[in-house]
Amino acid sequence: MRITIGSDHAGFELKQVLLEHLRRNGHQINDAGTHSTQPVDYPDYAEAVALSLLRGECERAILICGSGVGASVAANKIPGIRAGICHDSYSAHQGVEHDNMNMLVLGSRVIAQELAKDLCTIFLNARFTAEERHQRRLAKVADIERRYANRPPPTEK
Repeated sequence: MRITIGSDHAGFELKQVLLEHLRRNGHQINDAGTHSTQPVDYPDYAEAVALSLLRGECERAILICGSGVGASVAANKIPGIRAGICHDSYSAHQGVEHDNMNMLVLGSRVIAQELAKDLCTIFLNARFTAEERHQRRLAKVADIERRYANRPPPTEK
């Protein structure tokens, strides 16, 4: 499978471990950076990984930051991205099966390396079930995305 992976500085070391794991398992990898532990901003890498996915350069994507939270928030701002932060095996496969998740987000300061490897394998092996109820729900998510695209946020009262 073609995969794009990226991280900020906090996720760099885990990204290196996952690169080796994914290549060893026969995946083609696009490394979107960062390429060191020098401080960088996670939104830049969330966007780079997301754009690679949207351009069709990969079939799935993996994104890593310290907690996984910031990177997940940033990636999900991009229309067409369905990024899920997963720190357990159920979420890693269920997010794909039910929600057609196309990006796995991991927190390098939250999970161990072996669990991260397992979560990547589970995520990459999972398939969207395309059941009617899941398609209906995803259509509603896409509708929300369209309704709020290019709109200023509501003002507080």
